Amino acid sequence: MIRFSLFTFSTLCLGAALAMGNASLASAAQPAPVTQQAPLLSRLSNGMKVLIQRDDRFPLVSLRLYVHTGSVFETPDQAGISHLLEHMVFKGTEHRPKGAVAGDIEKFGGYVNAATSYDYTVYLADMPAARWREGLDVLRDMAFFPTIDAEELASEKEVVLAELKRGEDSPQSRLFRLTQQRALHGTPYAVPIIGFEKTIRGITKEAIHAYIAKHYQPESMLLLVYGNVDPQETLLAIEKDFGSLMQNQVGAPAVALAMREPTPQVPTHVERGPWNKVHLAFALPVTPQSDPRSAKLDVLAHLLGGDATSRLYRTYKYEKRLVDSIAVANYSFEDVGVLYITATLDAEKLPAFWEAFTTDLATLGSLVVTEKELARAKLNIEDDLYRSKETVAGNASKLGYFQFFGDENYSEANYLSAVRQTTAAELTALAGEVLVPSRMASVVLLPENTAAPKGAESMEAWLGKELQARFTPVQTKTDWLNTTPFPTWQHYTTLAGNVAEDKATGPVASVEDAEIVNLGGGRTLILQPDATLPYTAVNLVFHGGNALLDKQQEGLATFTAALLQKGTTSLTANQMEDFQADKASGLAVSASRQSMALGFTAPERFLTDMLSLMRDVVEHPALLPEEASRVREQQIAAITMREDQPTGLAFRRLFPLLFPTHSYGYMQLGEKERVTRFTEKDAAAFWDKQRQMPWTLSVSGEYDREAIIAAAKRLPVPALTAPVVNVPQWGNKKKLALTLPGREQAHYILAFPTVGIGHPDEAGLDVLQNVLSGQSGLLFSDLRDKEGLGYTVAAIPWKAEKAGMLAFYIGTAPEKLEQAKDGFVRVIDNLHNTLLPEGELERAKNQMEGDYYREHQTLASRSGEAASLHMLGLPLDEPRKHLEAARKITAADVQRLARTYLQVDKAYTTTVEPGKKQESK
Repeated sequence: MIRFSLFTFSTLCLGAALAMGNASLASAAQPAPVTQQAPLLSRLSNGMKVLIQRDDRFPLVSLRLYVHTGSVFETPDQAGISHLLEHMVFKGTEHRPKGAVAGDIEKFGGYVNAATSYDYTVYLADMPAARWREGLDVLRDMAFFPTIDAEELASEKEVVLAELKRGEDSPQSRLFRLTQQRALHGTPYAVPIIGFEKTIRGITKEAIHAYIAKHYQPESMLLLVYGNVDPQETLLAIEKDFGSLMQNQVGAPAVALAMREPTPQVPTHVERGPWNKVHLAFALPVTPQSDPRSAKLDVLAHLLGGDATSRLYRTYKYEKRLVDSIAVANYSFEDVGVLYITATLDAEKLPAFWEAFTTDLATLGSLVVTEKELARAKLNIEDDLYRSKETVAGNASKLGYFQFFGDENYSEANYLSAVRQTTAAELTALAGEVLVPSRMASVVLLPENTAAPKGAESMEAWLGKELQARFTPVQTKTDWLNTTPFPTWQHYTTLAGNVAEDKATGPVASVEDAEIVNLGGGRTLILQPDATLPYTAVNLVFHGGNALLDKQQEGLATFTAALLQKGTTSLTANQMEDFQADKASGLAVSASRQSMALGFTAPERFLTDMLSLMRDVVEHPALLPEEASRVREQQIAAITMREDQPTGLAFRRLFPLLFPTHSYGYMQLGEKERVTRFTEKDAAAFWDKQRQMPWTLSVSGEYDREAIIAAAKRLPVPALTAPVVNVPQWGNKKKLALTLPGREQAHYILAFPTVGIGHPDEAGLDVLQNVLSGQSGLLFSDLRDKEGLGYTVAAIPWKAEKAGMLAFYIGTAPEKLEQAKDGFVRVIDNLHNTLLPEGELERAKNQMEGDYYREHQTLASRSGEAASLHMLGLPLDEPRKHLEAARKITAADVQRLARTYLQVDKAYTTTVEPGKKQESK
């Protein structure tokens, strides 16, 4: 899919300048070099901790206010109150009416949100740097001055209950809730963060105010400011605005409920539901994040199930082909942790998987780790953490996490050092200590009609019996978390040979720095230098994709893309995965409606290796029958999974409705019956044609210019011309009604035909979409804030070269579906009949620019966008012209566009409603 937000990175600086109120295009200067200083850490007079970190790369600032309270601080009758409060702060404060909390951020092009966890609640705002004071003022209001209106509380409870039901409709969400409940039984972490319907309905205005007075004390807070600000100036302003704040009830900060030793419920819990797949999890309580062994558990989890080179992936997905996915993760909380093993598979494969996996599970406590796989796990954990430095928000979240939950010893540097110093012997000992079968909770979600193995009374009984048969009861301490001595964090020294070090030189690339090199013969190289971080992003984009297919080949481009990643003539699939993991890199191949792309982001020191691999994949893919068989299974599983989710089903089926006779209407994954027939020969024939298409190679980051040019010249010279994509005919059928049995919510899409990229109305339609979007946008404020119709409501754009679409989406209770439809029509009628206020129009334009800036700080986003622009025949400064055009859009223009394109009688609708629940057999 080509979606035209399509602004190049230079426009980011322009967009931020405009969002700050500077309308002069000439004043949009090149971004400043990176300035990284030591964080400024202080405490205000009221006890609030403040952390400020300067980063001059972008004219952005990320603000975070952490409050040391969450669901584990709640009494049983309060379950869900932390999360409900997080919702209510958006419904009005003493200084801001309903809607103004989000509106006062979004009108400057900022982004505001909040999140509740077990141990903390965080309020956040990402702003243009010049507006950091406005962002802080909003966070101050949210935390200290929410009004909690009784009528708004009643309305917002319905939204939260819709969110709860939405989670229950997702097998993955339900699996996590049930597993957490059983693995951490007897602790506050067993209670879902969102609470229960009964407790949510019982929460009163008075209860919330009492909760705020008890828990929202300054001593329990960390205010973090990260970005392009002056630390001393910022600290003075924070002391003035926050230093005197206290809640009505003064006293020591409240503490979480008493932490007890988890008593896992070990009998396997089995539930049948309206799923197309089996979803299962095994979980064990482990050490909290404050214990250095938690970092080592991260290494163990990555080694067991972190990527395609891991033990369980290789065994159960690749070799035995029993699962669609399998993963291991270590979730660390303040007072406890959980080691999760999750898998998704077909019901008919469950007996074979269960027998094999439970047998192997009993042996994991004596795990033998090789030095090679240990080094690989360490490298990739460090790389994952380091890549967060690309963005202002990523840095803020990482810095806030380490500071909020630890002291001076619990830091990123010490975490990384603990990872680096982990030994194979330590992991073996840790596996033996943690992987104790008698403490393992397990949950299995079965499709309704899953049959028991031959001779078994029931699947439920068979699963429990088989698990018990393989695990000899082990006599273990029930309080091992408390009696095992916790090592303390040490001041580790930085070790040599890490992935990358912070750099304080080099400007962020702008469009003026980009170089376009015409190599001739349909080959183009785009170079965008950026020395900010020692990474390089590379995107090789070919014309083609679905445009090269006919309807009978629907899904073949995606099939081929996956098969290309399964080995070359010189590397097996496993060797290719090892090669990439050893370089903290991953080559992804993807297909879309008009293109096919290969891309990666790698540490610069591995760039030559990854470019060689990319060339090998292009010129010498293995395309083996055995791997094709695996890819078929995976693609069919992906189709099943997509159609097991209401929103996935709705949007998957939308495009064939819009474009039934055009390649734009092809489902990317195809239909099961067609995919079943795909072979490696089909992929080879398609790829032979695809790789002869004109291509663009786009590179952003650190690189040797001459080496990149030489590598580009070694890629194949195109022998064919790009396919011509015709203007599509829109479908005659306008409505599609779908059902998913046993679900709680209904989902509705109202899709309006618009225009393709380059049309004169394009910029105005982008403004219109932003008028509708966001927490202060027309759809959210009307259907969710006023009527409480659903947790998610949005305006979703899609654009390609020859067509476009604007879709209204809502997930709501089935009995409120007609009310939601009427709400969409009401919003549209208002746009038709009433001119937008100037402030709302300005908010939409600023939001359009601010969103793009935040989303395009990474090297990969800039590299990929430059390639897409060139493929469409657009200059790299086209986004600047697009923004200039958007700035000129008037309220009258928006009204004209709404009248022209938002015509309900010409719209397409897709509805997914709960069907009758199937009877279990």
